[in-house]
Amino acid sequence: MDPLIKIERIFKSFSGQMVLRGISLDICQGEVLAIIGPSGSGKSTLIRCLNGLEQVDQGQVTIDGTLVEDTSSVAGRVGMVFQQFNLFPHCTAIENIVQPCRVVKKMTCQEAEELAFSLLEKVKMTDQAAQYPHSLSGGQQQRLAIARSLSMSPDIMLFDEPTSSLDPELAYEVFDTIKALSKEHITIIMVTHQMNMVRDFATRVLFLDKGKVRFDDTFDALVVSDDVRIRQFLKKVYG
Repeated sequence: MDPLIKIERIFKSFSGQMVLRGISLDICQGEVLAIIGPSGSGKSTLIRCLNGLEQVDQGQVTIDGTLVEDTSSVAGRVGMVFQQFNLFPHCTAIENIVQPCRVVKKMTCQEAEELAFSLLEKVKMTDQAAQYPHSLSGGQQQRLAIARSLSMSPDIMLFDEPTSSLDPELAYEVFDTIKALSKEHITIIMVTHQMNMVRDFATRVLFLDKGKVRFDDTFDALVVSDDVRIRQFLKKVYG
């Protein structure tokens, strides 16, 4: 199978500090790739390069043969959910989904509302359709952010520590939503320290360290790795 995403020796630095050091990677459609590693290893920078939020200094990223140069290169194909929810505070839950559909996809009001309700149903939030973000729990806000990203019908979903700011119970709500998405053949790439997420449904695990790929295999292979650096990391985050 030809890769959906092809990353070819990409380098990225900020203010002279090298963050990504020649990473190459192929990702196939339907994979669920978990990216783990210590803080500062380049995890978030890597996925931001996949949707054009960051431009690489050297190398290239292509999605289905299209070169990723900026966010417009992948508009509609790649959705991203951040640590912060980035919702429109002045809009209700359903309006947070309807507005992008009307503006970006040029849907009619009826089409956008029908899609929005179906997505709220998918993330189990139809009862909160008329609520504003400030009245929603953190888990509900993050699930709403996922629904809004899905409204663009992306082939690829990127998650940057989507549960890091949530307590365990709310994190589970988001975890359950992402797990359900993984069964729909959407390509999922997630940066996370939640090893239960990695264990339960990631088909592949990438361990980054100092801007390089140190491990690329399954979770089962990860936990029996004899790499000292990986074992140190797992002891801290997984016990």
